[in-house]
Amino acid sequence: MGIYLNSSSAFGLFRRDCLSTYFIDKSSILKELVPLVESDDYDPEKTVLNSQNSQKYVAITRPRRFGKTVMANMIASYFGRGIDSSKIFDRLAVSQYPWYQKHLNQHNVIHIMFNEIPAEITDYNHYINRIKKTLLLDLQKAYPDAAIEKEDSVWDALTRIYEYCNQEQFIFILDEWDYIYHQPYMTDADKTAYTKFLSNLLKDKAYVEMAYMTGILPIAKYSSGSELNMFFEYSMATRAKFSEYFGFTDDEVNLLYQRYLQIEKNPSVTREGLELWYDGYQTAGGKKLYNPRSVVGALSDNQLGNYWTSSGPYDEIFYYIGANVDAVKYDIALMVADIPVPAKIQEYAATSMELKTKDEIFSAMVVYGFLNYSKGYISIPNKELMDKFAEVIQREPSLGNVYKLAKESGRMLAATKAGDTKTMAELLEYAHNTHSPLTLYNNEAELASIIRWVYLKALDFYRIEREDKAGIGYVDFIFYPFQKNDDAIIIELKVNHSADEAIQQIKDRQYALRFEGKFGEKAEYTGRILAVGIAYHKDDIKKLHECKVEVLREKIV
Repeated sequence: MGIYLNSSSAFGLFRRDCLSTYFIDKSSILKELVPLVESDDYDPEKTVLNSQNSQKYVAITRPRRFGKTVMANMIASYFGRGIDSSKIFDRLAVSQYPWYQKHLNQHNVIHIMFNEIPAEITDYNHYINRIKKTLLLDLQKAYPDAAIEKEDSVWDALTRIYEYCNQEQFIFILDEWDYIYHQPYMTDADKTAYTKFLSNLLKDKAYVEMAYMTGILPIAKYSSGSELNMFFEYSMATRAKFSEYFGFTDDEVNLLYQRYLQIEKNPSVTREGLELWYDGYQTAGGKKLYNPRSVVGALSDNQLGNYWTSSGPYDEIFYYIGANVDAVKYDIALMVADIPVPAKIQEYAATSMELKTKDEIFSAMVVYGFLNYSKGYISIPNKELMDKFAEVIQREPSLGNVYKLAKESGRMLAATKAGDTKTMAELLEYAHNTHSPLTLYNNEAELASIIRWVYLKALDFYRIEREDKAGIGYVDFIFYPFQKNDDAIIIELKVNHSADEAIQQIKDRQYALRFEGKFGEKAEYTGRILAVGIAYHKDDIKKLHECKVEVLREKIV
């Protein structure tokens, strides 16, 4: 065993994850990888070679906090000879496969976490020489008969082992391979040298049994030629394969939530809340995914909140928006209004050092997980990120009219609660005539986009649902308050009809029944129920909005 070669560290970390309360078994990913290490056993007289066996190089790119490191530790723990991991894996899904025992702890694994940088390292040469020296010492210790010399390069040492030691091969597990590119001391020459190091280590080498590499950014940026073109790269946005192994599916969150209810004496997190806060990502194959770190954080803390985005400040979102505010601000406005925006996502563009075009900016935001991409459209995936976008919009004057409108949204909420319909109408006209991405309402859906904007501040106090099932039919908007004694708001929109007709529809279809009985899953709802009618006549030359607020039920004392 060594620091990198057949280390026990990966197993120690994976065992800790397995024993955690909210662990999800993703070990079935190994069914995708085991064929890759079996391809060298191919006998043309006995078997038919599976086409996937011919590619031994897998690169997984995902946003932060989507389980890349947990998966890398698991893969290293299964294959690696460093420690007997059967007590853990015997209980996991992988143990049911016929090849399970054949490959359990039977391979040489070189596992390097490239994001491990001691504080004293302040330049690339120090960084890479530490890795080379450590790996070379591991190999010298494990293979004393290979005649490895201290002046050897790592790939020369590995080649000696292959040639002198019965064709010994190695599985490479390289986690966060692109981390070093983002360090402030890395020059362009350093980045080129690092890419060349990986190419020399892995490409066209007989000692490579398999290479599994994870990172955030696509390889294309850093491998402009053929250096790393042996890798098959799998991203969340464009490749369906491996999708279910990174992030949590609906079924997995259901399982975790039931576990949570069994162990938490006073549960305050609802299943609905988990979906609102952390769902919203989609794979290239159309599967829904939750951010795993955030789900585990909420269940562990017994509290919904920002977990994933707390790993980076709100300014990180504005970094991308600020690269070209004028190009993206109205698309951001539409997405905050819950309207998906068409975009051409080219993931390699996300790595540009100078983001200039709208497509480059949005590509970066998809790659880093700030936006979801599906079927040619981008959107803000969930409340966790919507809150961050709303924060940016309300704090950045450089967004111009978009910023000004967001600042007015607090007044709109206050006016609604006070029944101040004059102020409500003025703010709606202000939004529509001055700052709206939509200059004309042709239908209620377009009017609804403005409602999202003028009530942006309400996101701090409400879960806002569009076209929610209530009473007899579906209501345009329901504002579910986070506090059980706050005002509930039901909004019905009308184009070319009156606000009175909107209020009457709320009553006739009994939308207020949505608030009868329980609030959420535990507390009784005691606040007022407000019916809000908002109407607009598209042929009105003055472009006036009509508003009406009626109390359907007073607060229950």
